[in-house]
Amino acid sequence: MQYAVIIEKGHHSFGAYVPDLPGCVAVGETEAEVTTLIQEAIEFHLEGMRAEGLTIPEPVSTSKLVEVGT
Repeated sequence: MQYAVIIEKGHHSFGAYVPDLPGCVAVGETEAEVTTLIQEAIEFHLEGMRAEGLTIPEPVSTSKLVEVGT
């Protein structure tokens, strides 16, 4: 299963979240670190949902880069 992940660069760190899994977030010092951490967070989040007997949401979000003139 693949979930869309949004990675945002802050002043001193990177943040990531998963639109299809509310509350599933991660923060890291580098993009590589936050990518690893969000993957672990997704696995942990899904594990917790299974343990609680919740339905695992299908990934439905996608992303697209849109070029605009400035």
